[in-house]
Amino acid sequence: NFPGVIYNDSEVYKKIAIAKKYNKPIDGHAPQLTGKELIKYVDAGISTDHECSTLEEALEKISLGMKILIREGSAARNLNSLKDLLRTHPQMVMLCSDDLHPEMLGKRHINKIVASLIEEGFDIFDVIRSCTINPDIHYDLEAGLLRTGDKADFIIVDDYKKMNVLETWIEGKKVFEKGEILFSYEGAEAINKFNCDKITQKQIKVKGMGMKMHVIKASDGELLTKQITQNIKPGINLESDIKSDILKIVVKDRYNNGTPSVGFIKGFGLKKGAFASSVAHDSHNIICIGTNDEDIMKAVNEIVSMKGGLAVSIDKVVKSLPLPVAGIMSDKPVSIVAEKYESLSATVKSLGCKMSAPFMTLSFMALLVIPELKLSDKGLFDGKMFCHIPLFFD
Repeated sequence: NFPGVIYNDSEVYKKIAIAKKYNKPIDGHAPQLTGKELIKYVDAGISTDHECSTLEEALEKISLGMKILIREGSAARNLNSLKDLLRTHPQMVMLCSDDLHPEMLGKRHINKIVASLIEEGFDIFDVIRSCTINPDIHYDLEAGLLRTGDKADFIIVDDYKKMNVLETWIEGKKVFEKGEILFSYEGAEAINKFNCDKITQKQIKVKGMGMKMHVIKASDGELLTKQITQNIKPGINLESDIKSDILKIVVKDRYNNGTPSVGFIKGFGLKKGAFASSVAHDSHNIICIGTNDEDIMKAVNEIVSMKGGLAVSIDKVVKSLPLPVAGIMSDKPVSIVAEKYESLSATVKSLGCKMSAPFMTLSFMALLVIPELKLSDKGLFDGKMFCHIPLFFD
């Protein structure tokens, strides 16, 4: 919550004080923050940032002493923009994935990022240190250096240019070998707080109350959004405008029976149906984008019925993936979850969605602390002004 730091929010500073009391490093979250506001942010004691999207932004933060976590996730991918930092400031860089959905875990994690950088010609020791020595020192970890007396936590790979993991060792015990897990898991109770009723089409109808409305503008591969305006006719019911790609977006409080919040968003490109998720940072309410109210209602209500998950509604057919653990995780093996997740993503893309990771991008449309405009269960939120704003204005 970087605006909370900039504008002296007491709750944010209490959290910072607790971290300092226990000598814990404080991670940052400051997209596009620059100048005097960035200096204030760093002076508060925040030591890293994983939201950099340009080299210029990263270098300014490094000049003030911040470490840069280069993110390569499912939706936000900044490796290509920032990888030259490994040549100029290798001691100030770490690698991270931040948000990685299940279908990616078998294809590309930190090991594969390392392999691609080495294959591209980056110094092997600079690359390896970014995910071993640098995080060990910064976070004072008990792993990463393999000194005499340290815990034997390491992987064995086939080739440093491929980085396929052959074995994994934790505290001197082999726990993984050639695709097989060498330990058993008993499972755990699926704790989940989900307390809301299904919605009706009437609850998501929107009547124009001014001459213009605020619209969220989303882009593929970006968590940041823009705020644009759209002329409207006051007094009429506003529906999704498929031709202009201005679609209805709905957020439903999953913890209480409140009225859904409704806005409009551009950039997803959906031509039919609707898709929804209860993975929606940070509150993990239900979020949905759709081309018509019936499909929006059905997608949202499927998630209510499952008490969390992902859903797609099209032509009176609803496909879904339950997430019974807190409404955001599955208790099934990753291979099964990945297969279902990929199938749902493919369905959304077949409906015209332009996003390379539709569900991951959708989840960030409710993350209020990343500018410019997002939607919460209480309405539109301006991330720069850090306040709620009305949907309509003159």
